[in-house]
Amino acid sequence: MAEYSRIAQGSFTSTGLPQIVNLPFQPSKVRLTNYTKATTPAQNGVPFAYWQAEMGQGFAVIEAFNSAPALITDIVTSNGISTFSAGLLLQYGPLLQIASISTASAAVVTTASPHGYASGQVVIMQGLYQSTTTGMPQIAGVPFTITVTGTTTFTIPWNTNQGNYTALSGSPTGAYVKQVLYPYLFVPGACYISALSLGTTTTVTTTSAHNFVVGQEVAFRVPSLWGTTQLNSLPNAVIPGSPIYGYVISVTSYNVFVVSINSSSYTAFNSNQAFNTAGLSYAQVVAVGDVNSGGVQISSGSPLYPPPYTVPISTTQVPAISFPGIQGGYFNNSSYGFIVGNGVGATLSSAVLVGASGNVIYYEAELSDLTQVDGY
Repeated sequence: MAEYSRIAQGSFTSTGLPQIVNLPFQPSKVRLTNYTKATTPAQNGVPFAYWQAEMGQGFAVIEAFNSAPALITDIVTSNGISTFSAGLLLQYGPLLQIASISTASAAVVTTASPHGYASGQVVIMQGLYQSTTTGMPQIAGVPFTITVTGTTTFTIPWNTNQGNYTALSGSPTGAYVKQVLYPYLFVPGACYISALSLGTTTTVTTTSAHNFVVGQEVAFRVPSLWGTTQLNSLPNAVIPGSPIYGYVISVTSYNVFVVSINSSSYTAFNSNQAFNTAGLSYAQVVAVGDVNSGGVQISSGSPLYPPPYTVPISTTQVPAISFPGIQGGYFNNSSYGFIVGNGVGATLSSAVLVGASGNVIYYEAELSDLTQVDGY
């Protein structure tokens, strides 16, 4: 191995859909072992797969079981293994026509064709007009972490069962949804607020994964139309001119957390925005960081993210590429890695590279700084 080559290894559980594997580098070689298929041989199982950059993006050499079952060598020529280097935050997947959006909590989005999404992915929608006065433009452009409920349906954490929302139906022209491919290049990021529960503490529900941790300092940006403006950078009575922020005291889920602000007397939060005033500004919560105006200095009570330098998101975690990160602060999480596609063998057309849902797949990825051509 050359001096500056890099190697990574790990595993993931397949969902049957293309799998993104984040790494601190963009590999030139990938090897996969589907442990499930290797230990329980069955026709069309793909226990081993190989890829290197010279093959081209989307290809792979696989070993697959035929009907015997016995291993044969085959190739995948599309939707195989590919690599990526994501330095731009706003990169999107293809546009999908929206067939309908229900008035419900949580709202159900139906696509006109199978979406291929997985729970935990982030999407945004556009063109949500049913007519000049009906539809759901109030949620256009908002990033949502989705929960998949069917091949053409998923839910979003937003209550559309309110008076200013009307169900969207009939596949309106221009109504599309698209996946945000790399939503966590900067962590924890700014989050849109979909609900607030007021009381002696304040419970915050966000539209996408907040990636906050207990002890983190956060600030609120609530426009007047959304009601609870008292949360906005509360003034400090002890130190005039210095704001008071909230501290995360518990994390309930990927998009719900509790802050130490007594909001019992505050104005109720209003997500029932009028059709013709939406899209101008939204209620948001942002990380303040440990060292900031009015913040808390780094100390023994302000630890680094522990190994393996990850932060919470849903039931999975986002790798922190530029680790270690200071708890409470932002860090650049520029995304590199590879994608295992759901392409099939050229001979065994049912041999799916990424395997079936529940398959455990181990990977080895390498970036070599020395490439030999024709033996030299």
